[in-house]
Amino acid sequence: MNEPNEFQQQLFSYLKQQLPPHLSLVDEISELLDISVDSVYRRIRGEKSLTLTELKLLSGHFHFSVDQMLNLQNDSVLFQAPGLNGTVPLFSDYMKGMLEQFKYFNSFKTKQIFYLCKDIPFWYFFLYPEIAAFKVFFWSRTINNSPEYAGQQFSLEEHPFTDCYKTGVQILELHNQMHSIELWNLESIHSTINQIAYYKDAGIFRSKADFERVLESFSLLLSHLKVQTERGTKFLPGRDAGGGGNIEFYVNELILGNNTILLKLDDTDQAMITYNVLSYLICRDDRFVKKAYATFNNLLNSAALISKTGEKERNKFFNKLKEKVDGLAAGNS
Repeated sequence: MNEPNEFQQQLFSYLKQQLPPHLSLVDEISELLDISVDSVYRRIRGEKSLTLTELKLLSGHFHFSVDQMLNLQNDSVLFQAPGLNGTVPLFSDYMKGMLEQFKYFNSFKTKQIFYLCKDIPFWYFFLYPEIAAFKVFFWSRTINNSPEYAGQQFSLEEHPFTDCYKTGVQILELHNQMHSIELWNLESIHSTINQIAYYKDAGIFRSKADFERVLESFSLLLSHLKVQTERGTKFLPGRDAGGGGNIEFYVNELILGNNTILLKLDDTDQAMITYNVLSYLICRDDRFVKKAYATFNNLLNSAALISKTGEKERNKFFNKLKEKVDGLAAGNS
């Protein structure tokens, strides 16, 4: 690939795959580079070479690495880190950013999400308002160290976080339109169990009633996930199960990985890796994504499918999760 026009043709073919079907690559580039539509076409056809400035603008806007496009065989991989620059956002703003991500995912015709669940996927906490409020308070107070919650106790009456819950339900609605393949482990609920236990022991729950309502809500969340797994489809509590995206639910009791999300959006693939609890990195490098998929599939090979089948294994898995929550209620966690 020594000829400039060959490189440009491959570049623009790659960029077209990154855009949802309803967006025009020509219009996007025309606006970004501030050039005419005809000038864009001349660059796409390779009749006019891109300048370094134009290549820099394209790379920054579409989040690709030039060495990746040139097929340079090195160990460098480009990651996009939303929210890296600037101060820690309000949690409501963080959730709005997540909502925009799911709107982007759903702009594609084919959309699949593969999740290696070290923890319960973020959006499932918004199935019920009480556990959602607790998690938002925990993330804001303990993880983000938000000063407005410093020294405060958790109370459902005082901290309902209705705005975050509303956004969370919107995220769930979009997530439920996607086909999901999830890989869980018995330890996937441990972090939430430990958080609730810590708040109880440290006296951060304002009342016993708040603690009990959060536990009840957590138990309802697990029960709903069990029903989803049994039916093999995703839906919100109290709504019709028809029309939602399918879910393939696997359990691997031997290996616990990290929180990794893999996405198949039409002809493109990408990976999302979490770090610092709530932050995430996005990678579209083919080498990295293919390796992540290979690892995910290897873990699936040693896992049990419990959605729509494997009733015995499904009951065994969710009963063990329920026992952990019941143990917390009894003070035996």
